[in-house]
Parts: sequence; C-alpha cells; structure tokens
Amino acid sequence: MGKAPKKKFTTAAGNGPQVSAEKHLSSVFKFNTDLGQHILKNPLVAQGIVDKAQIRPSDVVLEVGPGTGNLTVRILEQARKVVAVEMDPRMGAELTKRVHGTAGERKLEILLGDFMKTELPYFDICISNTPYQISSPLVFKLINQPRPPRVSILMFQREFAMRLLARPGDSLYCRLSANVQMWANVTHIMKVGKNNFRPPPQVESSVVRIEIKNPRPQVDFNEWDGLLRIVFVRKNRTIAAGFKSTTVLEILEKNYKAFLATQDSGSGMIDDTANSMLEVVKAKIETVLRETDLSDKRAGKCDQTDFLKLLYAFHQVGIHFA
Repeated sequence: MGKAPKKKFTTAAGNGPQVSAEKHLSSVFKFNTDLGQHILKNPLVAQGIVDKAQIRPSDVVLEVGPGTGNLTVRILEQARKVVAVEMDPRMGAELTKRVHGTAGERKLEILLGDFMKTELPYFDICISNTPYQISSPLVFKLINQPRPPRVSILMFQREFAMRLLARPGDSLYCRLSANVQMWANVTHIMKVGKNNFRPPPQVESSVVRIEIKNPRPQVDFNEWDGLLRIVFVRKNRTIAAGFKSTTVLEILEKNYKAFLATQDSGSGMIDDTANSMLEVVKAKIETVLRETDLSDKRAGKCDQTDFLKLLYAFHQVGIHFA
C-alpha cells in the first residue's frame, strides 16, 4: 500500500494554506472561547490592522493573544522584534511551529502566561485581538506603563470600543470613557463582523487606535480614578448623591485622617480633630460641591474640565481619593 500524502501547512502568511492550517487546528483541539479564542481568519482584516499600526523597522511590537499567528506573521515582516503574550500553551506551540524555519523565527519571543500578571519588556507598539474578558484591564495596564507604547491597535467587542469613544451626554459615556480619554486619544479604525472569526463570537467587533498623550497630564492616576469611581456609581444621578453613601464617606474620612497626620500642627487644619471627623468631612464635601456649582450636575454629562475642577477643589480642603 502506498504512503498517504502528507498534509502541508504553511508557516508564512497566505490565504489558501493558512485556512487549511486553521482547519487542522480545529480538528486537533477545540478553541477555548472562555479564553476569548476567536481566531481572526480574514487576511484582509488582519493586514489592515497591521498596516494601521504604521510599524517601523526598528520597532518592538507587543502582541496580546496571538492565537494561531495570523497577525503575528504579518507583524514579523515589518518589525524588528515581536513579543507575543499567550495564555494557552497549545497556541504557543502552534505559533512556534508556524514560524519555524522562516525569517521571522529569530525575531519572535513568546511569553506564556496571563497578560495581566506578566511583567512586560519595553515595546513601541501594541497590537491585540483582545480576549474580551480582559479588555478594560488591558487598556489600563497599557496606559499605566512606565514607558507606554507609541500607539496601540486593539480589537474589542463593539460596545466596549464605543464606550472608549463616547462623549459626555452619550448613552455609552461612563467612567471608562472619562478615564481613558484623560490619558489617551482614541479613534475608531474599522468594524469587524463576527463572520471574520473562527469560531464566530456572539457579538460584533471594532478596532480602535489608542495613543497615550505626551506629555502626560500632571494628575495622579489613582486620585483621578478614585473620584470617577464615586461620581459614576450612578452616572444619571446628581454628583452630590454619590457622596452620600456611607461607604464613600467612611473612605473619605479615613483618607482625611491620613492627610491630617501628614500636616504640620501649625497649618490650622489639625484643629479639625476637635470636632466629629465625619461631620467635618461632610461639611467640606458640601462646601466643594456648592462652590464648584457641580452638586446638581450628572456625571454622564460632565467633561474633563468639570472633573478636574472638582478634584482640585477637594484637594484644596484636604479631601483625597487614594
């Protein structure tokens, strides 16, 4: 009996052989959709994402969730180095096989593990077909890098992407919108239909471009985020309502006590300890909201200027959020 013909799987970017390789993978193991394993199969979309990154020959590119490598092989053609962070060892093994023997093999480094727990090396650009369950943590991790990427091209669930882009007064405007737009400029790149993936997800996707502002705003991230957490608990309620929560008041009271402990006794602020500290904090909140004229405004309609005005006024009376 003659030998059965061997299946051929290409390690380079290409339409026909590439699809065959993905069918082979599907038969070897089932994609884990719980980990967000929806493989981008449309080569035109993959190339469009890479092109939008405007990769330079000297760039180090971080790719999150490379999967079978349909984006990776295209990035390798343009970048000096690609660092791919992959949660699933099976995918890491398949990606290693795919680039073996190619010019891109020596330029690829695979980090196996949870992206959120991984200590990242330096990189110039981030590209990601993002697992949807880490969308928000991923964005904030990129924003808070000591040396943030020049640009990030990220695929998200459509509604999440629209939240990143939403403006004050929009129905999707939320804490995420206000937070990200403080630190970065976000633009919409393209819509990607669910049929461009294998297996198809239940939702549509969008690709966005995130560029960290340079210079960075001179605002403490934790203070800014702490304020937004309070005012956006119920974005359509008044800002004053957010500060009436017992939990919020207890946190601000604790922070105020810590602030007083750092002050010189001659500052005059230490005299507040003679009164009920909680009542003092309540009085300061009422004063700030009245003087900023933001007490009756809704967070969902406030912009950066409003929130900065509020944060500065609270700091002037010793109220901190982190």
